[in-house]
Formats: sequence, C-alpha cells, structure tokens
Amino acid sequence: MRLFNTILLVAATVAALSTTSCLDKYPDGAIPAHKAINTLEELDQAAIGVYDAFKSGALYSGYLTLLPDIQCDLAYAVNGYTNIYGNIWRWDILSTNSEITAVYASLYNVISRANFLLEYAPRVELTLSSDEEIAQFEQICGEAYFARALAYSELIRLYCKSYESAEQAEEELGVVLVTKYNTDEPMTRSSLAKSYQRVIDDLDMAAKLMDIDETAIAGNIYNAIYFNEYTAYALRARVALYMRDWEAAIDYSSRVIDSGYYLLSSASSEISSGMSYFSYMWQYDDATEIIWKVGFTINSYGGALGQVFFNYDYRTMKPDYVPAAWALGLYDGYDLRYDNYFYTYTTGHSHGLSWPLLVKYFGNMNFYNSQILHTSMPKPLRLAEQYLIRAEAYAEGRGNYALAGEDIATLREARYLSYGGGVSLTAANAMTIIEEERIKELYMEGFRLMDLKRWHKGFERTPQSESLENGSSLKVEADDPLFVWPIPQHELESPGANIQPNDSNK
Repeated sequence: MRLFNTILLVAATVAALSTTSCLDKYPDGAIPAHKAINTLEELDQAAIGVYDAFKSGALYSGYLTLLPDIQCDLAYAVNGYTNIYGNIWRWDILSTNSEITAVYASLYNVISRANFLLEYAPRVELTLSSDEEIAQFEQICGEAYFARALAYSELIRLYCKSYESAEQAEEELGVVLVTKYNTDEPMTRSSLAKSYQRVIDDLDMAAKLMDIDETAIAGNIYNAIYFNEYTAYALRARVALYMRDWEAAIDYSSRVIDSGYYLLSSASSEISSGMSYFSYMWQYDDATEIIWKVGFTINSYGGALGQVFFNYDYRTMKPDYVPAAWALGLYDGYDLRYDNYFYTYTTGHSHGLSWPLLVKYFGNMNFYNSQILHTSMPKPLRLAEQYLIRAEAYAEGRGNYALAGEDIATLREARYLSYGGGVSLTAANAMTIIEEERIKELYMEGFRLMDLKRWHKGFERTPQSESLENGSSLKVEADDPLFVWPIPQHELESPGANIQPNDSNK
C-alpha cells in the first residue's frame, strides 16, 4: 500500500467557461504536457493534483453536496435570504445556471487530471527498479482510475435519467466518455449502459491496483483522505444500487461492512467527557466510519458547507435555508442524530424566526478556532450508507426483510440513546422505513434528488414559518424533467461537439 507523506498543495485548476468546452484538456501551463511526468515523484504530484481538484467548492464542499437536497424537499428558503441557490430551490433551473455549469466543469476537470496521469504513467513504469516503487506506482494509477470513476458516477447521477433495466439503459443517454488526455474521441454522449460500464471497469481496475496487503498493513484504514481498495468497493455498492443490481449491491457493501476496517460511530458512547464518537465525527471530521473524506487543512481547504445554514458573523445567524419541518418530525425522542444535526436558535432576521438550524455543518472546530467559519471536510463515503444500501438491496432484490431489518437496527443501535429491539420490515412497509432512514442519516449530504428520481417519486412543499413565498408552495410530479439536470448550454454550443441535450434543456 502506498505511503503518503505529502499535504495537498496544488491549487485547483479552474475550468475555462468562455470559449472552450469543459471537456478540453486542462494543463496548458509553463511545462509542456509531454515533459510533465517522467518520474515516480512527478506521477505522485499529478495524483496530488487529482485529489486537490475534489476541494472545489462546486463539488463535495459545496454545490454537489448541497444543491440536490436544497432542490428537493429537505430545506426551505426563509424570508430575508440572500437569494443564493434561489433558482435551484424554485426549480427555475436553466442550462445557463452557473452552479449547474460549475459542477459539470469541475467533474470533467477531475476526469481530465486523471486521464493526464494515466496517459503518461507508462513511461514512468519503465523507470521503476524495485518492488516498493512498483507498488507505489500501481497505487497511484489505481487512485486515478477511482477518481475518474467517482467523477463519472456523479455526472451520471445528476445529468442522466435513472437506470431501469439493461434494455432501457442501452437506449438512454449517458455522459460524454473521455478516457484519454490526448484524444480524438467524439464529443458525443454514450449510452447510459456504456457510461455505467465505464464506471464499473474503472472501479474494478482501481480495486485491483489498490489491493491492500492484509498482512503488511499497520493499523486501520478508516478516516482516509486517500483512496484504497475499500473506497472502490463502497462506490461500487452505490453504483450497483443505482443500477438496481441488487446482488452486486449486497456483495460490495458486505465487503466493506464485513472487512473489520470500519465501525459505526456511536452517538451514545463518549470519546471524551460530553463528546460522543458521533459528535466528534461532525465537529472534528474524524471517525472510524469514514471511508473517504476530502482532506482539508487550515491552509488548504474548499468551500463552506454550513454557510447558507448560518451566515454567522460572530454576532447573529441569518440562515438562507432551514430544515423542512416534516423532515425534522421523522426523528423520534431517542434518536441522537437530531441533537447532532440540529439545534434551535433565534435567527438575526428581522422576523426573529426561532428554528432548528443545521449544526451538522456548523464547521470543524479546529477551523473555527482559526476563524474559518462553517468549513467541514466532506465525507462522500461513510459506512452508514453501506448499511442503507444493503438494507434496500436485501428488501428490493431478495425480499429478505429480516436481513434488511437487521441492517437498519444496527444503524439505529449506533445512533440511538438506547435501542433494544429490532426493526420489523414487511413488503408493505420496508421501503417507507428505508426511505425515512436515508433522510434521517444522510440529511443534506446530496442523495435526495437521485433517491426521488430512481424511486419515481415527486414531492409537495407547503409553507412553514417565515418560508419564502416564492417556492414554498410547490408541487413536483414524479419523473419531472428537472430531476435530470440540463447539460450546460456552453457544452451544447462548444465547437466540434455533438452533445445531445436533456429534456430539461428544452
């Protein structure tokens, strides 16, 4: 397994959005591309650049995490808000929207960096002279394959329809697949089937190259800021769930759950006086259940996930968005997630709204002490999601409601003040319970849009205290075209491209 001693220092490249496509090659700096990577050290620096691209505020520390949940039914804009993300919340979503374009561009930036590394890796391989160097080389290449798979999986999740069957996926539009840095590949969308297959192939390669030597590894691999074999399995489980491949979802989530490398963070057991393990995960971004997080330091960090939920200026809090009352009502009195995710404050708005605000993203306390507000390390892969994936796959794929109930019970045992019983699931109630558990566990982590899309569900907002009138009364039918984000207009019009639009572009 590769040993990492470097801190992410490379500044993220901002994709040009004026005259060139987001799919164009990125590094056109002082060093010609063909001279940029010649040694293992330079390959390692390229990998650091791939990781650094995930710090973008358009990705997990910003838009990619927040917008899918703000767009749906989990939060309300309040009177006095700054209009940030207002068009997303109102479902006034256009192909020219800057956030939609930024997510698309930033994901393809990751892909381009990964392709750059992989294209020049073979000549580095010729210079290797020891088993240790070969192992590090393979780890680096595996990280690039994983990064590319992760970026493509997110593009599919947001800009494509849901996967219904192998036959439907062959006919449905996927994403533009670019697998080389220097390429003449056509700028046209592949099928949904081929797009998912690209992700699977990359994840299989990543897991193979990042294979963990169980006998050599010292300690555990949780709380990682670098990819490894089990991050590949965790994403593979999520992808299988989205593809309705229930057996693969069970297989790969079980590999993670049963590995022994990860442990759910207890909300009732204390790591120190007055601080539970679950609290510590959100206040300090450190936990045994984190499979992969985006690594921040006080000198190198991304966006501020909690900003729109507080806008704290050391005097008052003027949130743009507050949690939906119906979602808050899902938590029962024993569920300690509520107190870790929400806390009631009186806001500084002129109307003085008192409401449970999202303290889940108030910010890492080490950053707060350095006067960096509302900044948390995003946690795109957590063990809790793997239990939810497996529970849904057991219920939907096998009709095994007993095993599905055991996974939900295991999650609740870690989150409740006390939880002595199991969870009785049946064909009639299983998906209702699993859906509610996903909301309670994954609140504002960016899953809701895809969940409603793949479950073919709509939603209806009704006004709550001091909610903004424009948007508070909104009914969205199942399979509304805007469950699939529009392809950025800039991409549709870029020279040489033949990228098909989505229904939401029309």
